[in-house]
Amino acid sequence: MLIAITFYLMAFTAIASAFMVVASRNPVHSVLFLILTFFSAAGLFILMGAEFIALLLVMVYVGAVAVLFLFVVMMLDVDFVELKQGFLQYIGIGATVALILLAEMIMVGAAYFMGETKTVVPADPNTSNLEAFGDVLYTQYAGAFEAAGLILLVALIGAVVLTLRERKGVRTQDAVKQMSRTREDGVELIDIEPGQGLR
Repeated sequence: MLIAITFYLMAFTAIASAFMVVASRNPVHSVLFLILTFFSAAGLFILMGAEFIALLLVMVYVGAVAVLFLFVVMMLDVDFVELKQGFLQYIGIGATVALILLAEMIMVGAAYFMGETKTVVPADPNTSNLEAFGDVLYTQYAGAFEAAGLILLVALIGAVVLTLRERKGVRTQDAVKQMSRTREDGVELIDIEPGQGLR
């Protein structure tokens, strides 16, 4: 009974927060709802017995939310001063998201320790869940895994190219000129006569 309540709660939260990611006009609110979506999906994976995928989802994607937020700030040219001034208005929605995450973690932990979650049993009893996952991923789905890595690499290069702007008046570093510099280029000896100063 507890696992059913937990499943429906997390499924509803994941769908509702995913909708709010798209519907919210404020980029900060969208990021908070995106974190809530990932945590809800991770809870569903734990209920299915795929703990490694759940932890991977939290560590990789929730960590990437910070990079996504940085990318949104760079693209939308959000004023940092205005963002800091309006920090207090985000406390309400941030506290709501935090309370929902806490409730989800408590319910998943209760269902897990009560033994109501599913357990994935590998074909070999001596093989752990993680080893079985890696065996399937790097043998049967190796091509799809490498294709996903290539797509992410292209997306990363595209994000860098889109945000790269040349600004006039900005001093840049020339590594070749710096390494080929000699002592005569960087040191100037001035012979000062006694009783005179530099002008």
